[in-house]
Amino acid sequence: MNQFSNDRLQDQQPGVEAEMTPTPDFRPFYPGSGRLEGKTAIITGGDSGIGRAAAVLFAREGANVAILYLSEDEIEDAEKTLELIEAEGGAGIAIRGDVGNKKFCNDAVAQVIERFGRVDILVNNAAEQHAQQDFENVSEDQIEATFRTNIFGQMFMVQAVLPHLQEGAAIVATTSVTAYRGQDLLIDYSATKGAILSFTRALAHKLASRGIRVNAVAPGPIWTPLIPASFPPEKVESFGDSSTMGRAGQPNEVAPSILFLACADSSFMAGHVLHPDGGAPTAD
Repeated sequence: MNQFSNDRLQDQQPGVEAEMTPTPDFRPFYPGSGRLEGKTAIITGGDSGIGRAAAVLFAREGANVAILYLSEDEIEDAEKTLELIEAEGGAGIAIRGDVGNKKFCNDAVAQVIERFGRVDILVNNAAEQHAQQDFENVSEDQIEATFRTNIFGQMFMVQAVLPHLQEGAAIVATTSVTAYRGQDLLIDYSATKGAILSFTRALAHKLASRGIRVNAVAPGPIWTPLIPASFPPEKVESFGDSSTMGRAGQPNEVAPSILFLACADSSFMAGHVLHPDGGAPTAD
């Protein structure tokens, strides 16, 4: 059984990792082997959670990493992630803004090109979710905000990076187990994750002829800042208990799947989804 604390529940999205109890595990399991040597990656929502774990792992594998994050409230997380990237020998840049704003996406990619001269990998990971017991009480503003961040943001980022991607580039999306089995507290969020799944498959077909691979990961219950920022106390305390493994996963248990899809190890994969979900068959 998990022992997650609900005494530090957060009232903002996407949440702050520095305030979580316990701290999520983000450190890579193994030494690097140069699988991303010379590459530049952009990771949205890269300051914390799954994004931080992927950023650190990418740096360990030789990449320079640009992390995009939402607000000033997360600056501590962003600065910490940059330190972790640099400790792994990579160069990093943190860019603050909202991926739901197309202009920001264009400007962010321009900053990455100015700094590193190239983009090879896009990890579309930023997301928000808002638990609501009664669907009839989900506001129009909440629906629009969730779709704008979760799916519009992914589309805007792809449009921004495409002029810079060369043959061999990779796009990795973060969808969710909720795209497959739903979540009754997160109906609008689940819908966006289903849209990401379809977007991934369609985009993979569109870009295959250009030598650009598009795939996705569909995590199950993972201990990230979204959890204490989204769920009521009783859900936080028992988060992940209903998975087949009887626990929630950690961000560093998702990052290796993202790395696999971002590097040449997955050179014959397009439009596929990996499922680091703990065998989670029921709603948490």
